[in-house]
Amino acid sequence: MKIYTKTGDKGETSLIGGTKVPKYHLRIEAYGTTDELNSYIGLIMCQSIENHHQQMLKEIQDRLFTIGSSLASDPERSKMKIPDLLTDDILLLETEIDKMNENLPELKHFILPGGNTTVSFCHLARCVCRRAERMVVHLASESFVDDKIPIYLNRLSDYLFVLARKINADANTAENIWIPRI
Repeated sequence: MKIYTKTGDKGETSLIGGTKVPKYHLRIEAYGTTDELNSYIGLIMCQSIENHHQQMLKEIQDRLFTIGSSLASDPERSKMKIPDLLTDDILLLETEIDKMNENLPELKHFILPGGNTTVSFCHLARCVCRRAERMVVHLASESFVDDKIPIYLNRLSDYLFVLARKINADANTAENIWIPRI
C-alpha cells in the first residue's frame, strides 16, 4: 500500500462519509490539532516518568484517536461505526487529577511553564490541548460535535497541568511561580 494517494494535492481532503472539504476547514483544523496534541503526549511518554503515568498517557492517546475519528466524520453523511467517547473517560481524568493533587502543595500563585524538560513538554501539550478545545467549541457552534469531546479536552488540559506539577514535585524541582510586577 502506498502512503501517498495524491488525492489531496489540490488542497481538499475527504471526511469519513466522503464529503470533500478544503484542508483549512475548521473540522480538519480540529482533528489536526488533536493529532498534534497526541504527538506531544507521545513525547511526554518517551521521558523517564512513572510507569503509571505512561500507562495513563497511553490511554489518553487512545481516547484522542477516538476524538479524532469523531471529528473526522461528516455528521450528516458518515455511516461508519467509530468508537465512542464515554463519560467514564472524563471521570478517569478527574480521578487521576484528584490523586495527583493529594500530595501537591496548594496553588497560591500562577505557575510559569518550566522546571525541567519533561514538565515543559507537559505544558506544551496543555497549550495545544487548549487550542484543540477552542477549535472544537468553535466547530460545535457550526456543526454537530459529541458534547463529551470539549469536556474531555477541558479536563485533559487540567490533567496535563497537574501532571506537570506532579512531575516537578517528584523531581524536587521548585515551581516557577509568577510574582507580578506591581
